[in-house]
Amino acid sequence: MRHRLVFLVAALLLIAGSAVGQDESFELTIMHTNDVHGHHEPQRNGDGGAARQATVVQQIRAEVDNHLLLDGGDRFTGTLFHVQYRGQDSVQIMNAIGYDAMALGNHEFDDGSEILANFVAGLNFPALSANIDFSEDPLLAGLIDPHTILDVGGERIGIIGLTTPETEILASPSDELVFNYDLIGVTQDQVDQLTMEGVNKIILVTHIGYGADVAVAQGVSGVDVVVGGHTNTFLSNAYAGALGEYPTVLESASGEPVLVVQASTKTVYLGRLDIEFDGEGLLTDWDGDAILLSRYISPDPEISDLIAGLAEPIAELRAQPVGESAVDLTGTSPRLCRIEECLLGNLIADAMLEETGVDIVIQNGGGIRADIAAGQVTLGDVLTVLPFGNLISTFDLSGADVIVALENGVSRVEVDENNNPVVEGASGRFPQVAGMRYIFDATQEAGSRIVSVEVMQDGAYAPIDPEAMYSVAANDYIRAGGDAYFVLETNAVNAYDAGRPLDQVVADYIAANSPINIALDGRIAHQAAE
Repeated sequence: MRHRLVFLVAALLLIAGSAVGQDESFELTIMHTNDVHGHHEPQRNGDGGAARQATVVQQIRAEVDNHLLLDGGDRFTGTLFHVQYRGQDSVQIMNAIGYDAMALGNHEFDDGSEILANFVAGLNFPALSANIDFSEDPLLAGLIDPHTILDVGGERIGIIGLTTPETEILASPSDELVFNYDLIGVTQDQVDQLTMEGVNKIILVTHIGYGADVAVAQGVSGVDVVVGGHTNTFLSNAYAGALGEYPTVLESASGEPVLVVQASTKTVYLGRLDIEFDGEGLLTDWDGDAILLSRYISPDPEISDLIAGLAEPIAELRAQPVGESAVDLTGTSPRLCRIEECLLGNLIADAMLEETGVDIVIQNGGGIRADIAAGQVTLGDVLTVLPFGNLISTFDLSGADVIVALENGVSRVEVDENNNPVVEGASGRFPQVAGMRYIFDATQEAGSRIVSVEVMQDGAYAPIDPEAMYSVAANDYIRAGGDAYFVLETNAVNAYDAGRPLDQVVADYIAANSPINIALDGRIAHQAAE
């Protein structure tokens, strides 16, 4: 373990208990996941999945005496497993792996109280949320506690849950639920209750986002560890792309160490945090990191069989018709969505625009993977076009940064001898759009190719204002800097990265607008300088 000398010295100075109390240390290993969103199977590269998670969990349990497995919420919404089973898939998988507690995420409220009640009732462990009053909801009252006390190796461990209060606007909770926005106050109240019951080792499991986790950790006394979710934050000491070190080490309101962890999303990583308490319940030592659930890890056969059985009806679901198209929806054969306006790009961007009501939509052309022939459109067709399980992100961005994003999107376009864009070698970062139109010149140097940008305002296009702020929607991949859209990662304001799955939004849009009769409308144009 990496010893934290400064906190140990503080601990020694603060200890006022008996010599017996000073000598009684307690070691605990916390394993954790968050924002799984129904991704029980491995990702496209073979990494991840609940069966590999189960293998690693079992290995860790065999290594250590005292352990917990926690989840930071958002098991719902993201794959066809949830469409088919409405949470009961996670009930079976989480019970089989042996979770000890979870926080409710905002997506757990997507389908209303009855679905959530069935989910919570089926779990073999508590689902927690301290900042929601469930008492007036007849289906949820009495099912969800603010905290629980778990016996681990003879020690009483307090677990408190928090859910983002923005669930009110991000999901579909019943009107009977009351959300408390004072996360520091409600957490301190729960800590004080646990302390009165003699509990001096307290874990906060949350679905409020990494920034809020940090604020609560620093604003409360008595919490030792925060296991987070909601922002899909990746913390690691070993892997590239991490936001910061694992764990984030902070100081509580009373000057004691408090650790914050989170483990990305979609069951690609399992977080492991090893901690040690002294006899007074003060953290004295810690170590850990995210563990990649690599494709080289043998999946647990029991969980593999369970997931395979759950997957069988999904084949039928893929064949389910969602609507019709009067035209061939093209753009990937050849890959025109990577160099110019394409029908599929317009369809997807328009669906995102209608879903979010933002000013501007940007969708990378490389995220569009197949054409759809005219005629009946099935859910499987939509998933073939959009196979990555992306969620919709919404955020605010200045007009100047919108232009920077577009410059990145057109930066890899190459031209032929006639100065026309060519498909060969085209990059997937090319921006398909809605709510705006733009002209670019690929004969110019990258970074200076955008000729003009106009945004739809009050039914007419107007030049973009570099100083103004615009509401924007994109998929969560490019919002996180994918395809070199770093400006979306660094400069986005009020970002929310866990909207509805893009494939579901497009399927719903096709259903509502069938037969689809979309056409190119000039929202993207190439204009080489003479």
